[in-house]
Amino acid sequence: MITLKKSYKVVTITRSFAQNLASSECALDYCTNIVRQHDYENFLATLLMTKSIRTPALVIRAFNVEVARVQDQTNDQYNAVFRLQFWNDALQSIYKKDQDINNIPANPTLKELFKICKCYNLPKRHLEKLITSRNSILKSKYFQTLEDIEKYSEESVSSIYYLLLAVAEITDVHADHAASHLGKAQGLANILRSIQVANRYKIVSLPMDILMKNKVSQEAVLRSNDSEELKNAVFEIASRANSHLEKARSIQVPKLAKQIFLPATSVDVYLKKLQKSNFSVFDKSLQRANATLPLIMYYKRFVNKY
Repeated sequence: MITLKKSYKVVTITRSFAQNLASSECALDYCTNIVRQHDYENFLATLLMTKSIRTPALVIRAFNVEVARVQDQTNDQYNAVFRLQFWNDALQSIYKKDQDINNIPANPTLKELFKICKCYNLPKRHLEKLITSRNSILKSKYFQTLEDIEKYSEESVSSIYYLLLAVAEITDVHADHAASHLGKAQGLANILRSIQVANRYKIVSLPMDILMKNKVSQEAVLRSNDSEELKNAVFEIASRANSHLEKARSIQVPKLAKQIFLPATSVDVYLKKLQKSNFSVFDKSLQRANATLPLIMYYKRFVNKY
């Protein structure tokens, strides 16, 4: 047994409690590191959140990263579906009545997710959508229409904002409305940003209806043929993303929600860089990290805007 003296009070800590505390800290470090490594821009935004919601926000984003990475960890569709099923089964176990943390699979993210689900009573449906949205894209492998991307973005991005609003105990229809538009803006921007990565896997992520409308073949996209027709297609998608972003920013939301929506800044920065490159989506400047983004985010946080 360990006895600690703190000012006038003596705190007695059992060895078991100390081990659990150390284990929890390691799990949180794991969640933090995986978000920093694989979702850096959202990681920056999360660091600027109020301390009370920062930790659960990192855990939620870590869970999203774990699920999103399934597509990149294997080229075998059946293996990917199997891995997503693992995350779905684990999520269902978290929400079992009278569940104990010792029965949760030995994964740091799942252990921490169990804690915040119980602490903040998070809606299961939004966590489920993070999984089902990835499952659906594994099966279809491409988007037929721009609206399909918006639906996917609503489930895979907006769901995160709904969960963060739940953590902050914000029940506001306007905040939900802004979250929906911001998620769609971010999802559309992500599709444009991921074109080169998708090409490596021989996947065309741009919607078929926009490509056909602008007379761009899938082969041209896979070959990174930056034609005027492709620029027109990219312009149309970027315009829709910007429209959603402007709509999200025009909605009056509670003060605390504004820091949750801080990732809107990175979406805005990317769309402006894309416009500057004349919507040349393969421009090398778009692949470079923006050194000023942390300062821009800090300023937005300081003035409480997104």
